[in-house]
Amino acid sequence: MNAGRTARERVRAELTREIADIARRRLATHGATGLSLRAVAREMGMVSSAIYRYFPSRDDLLTALIIDGYNSIGETVERADRACPPGDHMGRWLAVCRAVRGWALANPHEYALLYGSPVPGYQAPQDTVAPAIRDVTVYGAILAAAHEAGHDAAQPFGVGGPGVPGRGGKA
Repeated sequence: MNAGRTARERVRAELTREIADIARRRLATHGATGLSLRAVAREMGMVSSAIYRYFPSRDDLLTALIIDGYNSIGETVERADRACPPGDHMGRWLAVCRAVRGWALANPHEYALLYGSPVPGYQAPQDTVAPAIRDVTVYGAILAAAHEAGHDAAQPFGVGGPGVPGRGGKA
């Protein structure tokens, strides 16, 4: 038996990806509350009963989109952080913040799904927690490294203290 994926597994993965892509487009036009498995199935040209083999409910599809979104923003943040020198805490912080903003601007509907108003009736399962904290973990690591380097948390990275113009100091 081949150690790689079978043809059936590849087709299933491709159809699952296509369903998620269509669902993302529908988020842009109908919002999360307007997301419907039947409408996605119709757009794919598949009978509505067939889509339930991939996502048993709308909430399962929403969960997949949420996990994908959190993983995407998490990967973006981790990549931005790795691109900076470890000791440049302010540079890392700014790079990560800019990465989140860039991701949000490039993916406004996914950002709204993750950080906007809750979807009525949807209860996020435990599966979303680990992906949801990927970006927060990076922020925490930067703050911890800055603290270990002797930066005061009240004056992050030496910015905003006395003598800094525009921050209550005299310069």
